Formats: sequence, C-alpha cells, structure tokens
Amino acid sequence: MAARGRTALAVEAERANAAQLAALGGDIRRARLRRRLTQAHLGGRTGLSRMAISRAERGFGGGLTLDAWQRIGIALGMPVVVTFRRDQLAETRDGPHLAMQELALRLGHAAGYTGTFELPTKPLEPARSIDVGLLDDRHRRVIIDECWNTFGDVGAAARSSDRKIAEAEAFATARWGEEAHQVALVWIVRATAANRALVARYPAVFAARFPGSSAGWVAALTTGATPPKEAGLVWCDAATTRLFAWRRSSGR
Repeated sequence: MAARGRTALAVEAERANAAQLAALGGDIRRARLRRRLTQAHLGGRTGLSRMAISRAERGFGGGLTLDAWQRIGIALGMPVVVTFRRDQLAETRDGPHLAMQELALRLGHAAGYTGTFELPTKPLEPARSIDVGLLDDRHRRVIIDECWNTFGDVGAAARSSDRKIAEAEAFATARWGEEAHQVALVWIVRATAANRALVARYPAVFAARFPGSSAGWVAALTTGATPPKEAGLVWCDAATTRLFAWRRSSGR
C-alpha cells in the first residue's frame, strides 16, 4: 500500500540519492585506504562508529547528518561541498548583455540587415569579435553595434571600438573588394541611472566620441535608414524593449 502511493518525485529522489551515496562511499573508501587508515581509525577521528563508516563506504550512509559527512571529509583532507545544479530558469551571467544583443539583432533583421552575433573580425582570434554586426550586402554596409550594460573603463572601451572599426574595415574589404562601402559604429547603452549620470558628468567626452546624430542612429537601427557617417550613442530602456535617442546637453 505504501509503495503504491509513492510519487514519481520520491522514486527519482531515491534513485539519485542511491547513486550519490554510492559515489561518496567509494570516494571515502579509496581515500581511507590511500591513507592506510582502518575504518575504526577513521571512526575514531570523526567521532563515528566503525559500523557507521562501513555503512557509508558501502553506499548506505543516508542516515548520516551533513555534519557527520563533513567531519569524514575533513578528516580525510577533502571537505564536502554541497551545491545545487544550475537553475535552468535562472539568467545566465551575461543575460542582460545577451538581451541587448537580442534586441539589436531583432531590430536589425526587421530593418533589412543580416545580423551576426559576436561577429569575428579576426577568425584566427575568436576572442576578438563585435557584439552585433549588421551586414547589408546591397549597400555594402557594416554596422558595429557595441552593447553596454555598465562601464568599467570608458577609455578602454573607446580604444576597443577603434580597433573593431579597423578590423571591420578589413572585413568589409575582404567581403566587397575595393568597392565603396561604409563601416559605422554605434554604442547601445542601457539607460540605467548610473549610466545616465556618467554620460551627464562627462558631456564633452561623450560628445567628442559620438558626434553622430543619436536620432539618426535610432532611425538607422529601427527603420533601415542610412546610418550617420559618424559614430553615435543611443539608449536602450531598462526592460530591453526599445531604443531611444540620447539628448545631449548642447541640444545636438
């Protein structure tokens, strides 16, 4: 009667526990033998009986407390680490950045571009890539979308963008030969309070770095309009659903 009422969850948990207890028991036995300890010696070190150590080694240590397991592990020089597997519903570490790349790719596709995630500008160096590369073969155009959630070093980010522009120029030449083409850069920045404060604190720096029309860049990224020739900066809302223009203090 009791067995008939067991749930699938209980059965799965029992199987998982049996496998883990068997693995732990094998680890304890091998470690104990390598140290030339008897079960009684290990039991004496941990305050457990020889029978308890024997049962644990044979995979029947389910009745031991976590404290007892930890004492065994520490006595053998290999403390127990208990953790859950990664939650499948949890966001990845780069989730917020991925969300911005997802938005840029979706908008680019709707605007007629071929979107490339982590576009490799130097195939032999995989770490060197562009967050989102938007390609338009008809107009021979490459748009470099750099997505920023936070800034660790604005100067370093700017120098990285310069390198990516140079590499994208080489990429465009390899793709379209000597035909005239356009390589354009835009920073898509999450409009957090910290990022807004940073841009407001250094208006001359950002204005010099991004002279291109922000409204023009929003139009280019959302409607397929011709992008400004100069680098630009646009905001991405906190929910990662839309882009909007950066309104400079100078009114540009």
